[in-house]
Amino acid sequence: MVLLIGSAPDAVQAKDWDLSVFAQRVAINNAWQITPDWDYLVYPEDFAPERLPPTPLKPSQQLIAAPEFVPQQNHFGGFVYAGGTMAFTAGYWALGALKPDLMAFLGCDMVYDATSGESSHFYGQGTPDPLRVDVTLQSLEAKSARFMALAQAHGCAVVNLSELPESRLLFPRVASCDVTAPGMHQQLLQAQSALIDPAAVARALQAEQDLGYMVPSGRYWEHTAEFDKTKLSDIDSLWLQVIASDQAETLR
Repeated sequence: MVLLIGSAPDAVQAKDWDLSVFAQRVAINNAWQITPDWDYLVYPEDFAPERLPPTPLKPSQQLIAAPEFVPQQNHFGGFVYAGGTMAFTAGYWALGALKPDLMAFLGCDMVYDATSGESSHFYGQGTPDPLRVDVTLQSLEAKSARFMALAQAHGCAVVNLSELPESRLLFPRVASCDVTAPGMHQQLLQAQSALIDPAAVARALQAEQDLGYMVPSGRYWEHTAEFDKTKLSDIDSLWLQVIASDQAETLR
C-alpha cells in the first residue's frame, strides 16, 4: 500500500498519521516538508534546487526525477495521454516502479480557485502545476479516470483520502482510518471494478493508439504544435465514459 502526498491544504493531515501502515510514502514537490517520514520525492525538471530537501537524505529516502519517471510514464502511454501534472506523473511512476495493490492520494485535489483569505496549497497560495497552458490537461477528471482504469488493470485500487469539499480526482473517497481495515483492499478493488466499463477503456486506449502521440523524452511541451487539441479532447470524452456519469458525480 502506497501513500502519495501532494500540496493541497489538507495534506498536512499526514503529520498526525501513523505512516508506518503504508509500505511506501511518496511526496510530490514541496510535500516532503509535511513529514520527515517519506521514502520517495518525485519532482519535475523545473523544480528549483533550493526547494529540495537538505542533504544528506536518510538511507531509506530517494529522489525521483525525470530519468526515473519518464520511462514509467511512457510505459503507460506517455505524458500526452496521462496528463502532464505531477500528481499523475508520481502516480504512474509509483504504479510501475512500486507495483502497489492500493494507492492512496492525499493533497492531490488540484483545486486552485481559493477565495480571498484561503490557501490553495499547504504552504500558502500556490499556482497550478504546470504553470503553462497545457493541452494535455483539458480535463483533469478524464486523466484521473484513465489512471484509475490502468491501475485496475494492474490489480491496484486507487482512493482519495482528501477531506476537501471539492476534488478533480474521480477516485472513491475513503477515510484514512478505514483504508487499512482488514479486507479493505479487496473490497476497494471489487468496487473499483464495478465502476469501470472495460469496453469503454478499450475504446479510449484504441483511440490513443490510433492518434499516436508520443514524446519519448517526456518534454511534450516542446511539441505542442504537433498536437490536435480537439482530438485530445475527444479522447478525454472517451475516458470520462469509462465511469458512469452518475457515479462520477458522487466520487468528486
